[in-house]
Amino acid sequence: MKNTSIEWCDMTFNPWQGCTKVSPGCEHCYAESLSKRWGKDIWGSGKERARTSEAYWRQPLLWDREAAMLGQRKRVFCASMADVFDEAVPSNWRFDLFELIEQTPSLDWLLLTKRPQNIFSMVVELINTEADGDWPEDLPPNVWIGTSVEDQKRADIRIPALLKVSAAVHFLSVEPLLEPVDLRNISDIEWPICGGESGARARPMNAEWALAIRDQCLSASVPFFFKQWGGRTPKAGGRELEGRTWDQMP
Repeated sequence: MKNTSIEWCDMTFNPWQGCTKVSPGCEHCYAESLSKRWGKDIWGSGKERARTSEAYWRQPLLWDREAAMLGQRKRVFCASMADVFDEAVPSNWRFDLFELIEQTPSLDWLLLTKRPQNIFSMVVELINTEADGDWPEDLPPNVWIGTSVEDQKRADIRIPALLKVSAAVHFLSVEPLLEPVDLRNISDIEWPICGGESGARARPMNAEWALAIRDQCLSASVPFFFKQWGGRTPKAGGRELEGRTWDQMP
């Protein structure tokens, strides 16, 4: 989708839809709620994921041409309604996605996953499919790779797994932030995005938790992005942290 309301990207693109919950941050998943509202049975273990249309897949090619014409880079969040490194996704779908990424060099693709332990093996699988590929040690240069970190347990497990993969940018979605988190590898992360949960059953975020993430970033000279306080809607609590917005980028 072009001109998304997500503050930290320019577009969103979903090559497919559907996923399985894997941790506490997934409890009130908006993507699952939307899927059920649309009547799609694509959520959970054993459920088939739904690939989006060929016409939809052509949209990033247009975005790339527009960005190149303007001499600007655009950030694409992929995939807000799924997980690129979900084991239930057919491997040829991932191959098609990475082909599209290579065909759109003016777009920076932000791949956010709750399964960073799968990245390396799945990229190796892509290489074995593509004879002239030059991975696995490096993802395509226009890929930013990220993982979700909602609590200390997920930080300790997922961040080291993320950092095993070389990428232009490693980023974190510290959202929904459910407890205090020490980002022990902060100096190796190029960009943490912090925020509270939104929705009818949103769990509150303590201000001290968000401030601690910001202070860790400042101490390590790492760009910090504060997305939202959260609440019933994403905009309900606003975006100011101690009287200012934090929109720093890598």
